[in-house]
Amino acid sequence: MKPSVEMLIEKYRNNLYVMAFSVCKNTQDAEDVVQDTFIQYWAQKKEFVSEQHIRAWLIRVAINKAKNKVNTFFRKNTLPLEDYMQTLTFESEESSGLFEAVMGLPEKYRIVIHLFYYEDYSVNEIADILKLTQGNVKVRLSRGRMLLRNTLKEGWEDDE
Repeated sequence: MKPSVEMLIEKYRNNLYVMAFSVCKNTQDAEDVVQDTFIQYWAQKKEFVSEQHIRAWLIRVAINKAKNKVNTFFRKNTLPLEDYMQTLTFESEESSGLFEAVMGLPEKYRIVIHLFYYEDYSVNEIADILKLTQGNVKVRLSRGRMLLRNTLKEGWEDDE
């Protein structure tokens, strides 16, 4: 199974962009990562088993490319999170605050939280995508939730 690149771009472009941005924290780099991911898919001779396999492969490639982008020597012109937040639309003030809190997490927690809550992957699927054990994914989810809870709790206490 190898669907057309155009169909996959239409279906997964936004998800891959959010994943790439969560690692790069830079709009141009995230756009480059998404483009490079689809180019790699197009050049890939591999046949995929299912739609889920393709989605997981695209996310894994995007995360790896984003990490490589972050580690380049010439990386510059990052967009502050506050500026990026102004370009997004959210259903409510709470979802905006929650997304900002998730983006403020350390990368290893931010990625698993995003995959679990925003992309609806199971612990097992996240472990496969990130090449981690299920136990490690559960620990990262737990610690990420604890950090989020503390961050959001501080925000609520400041509002009172």
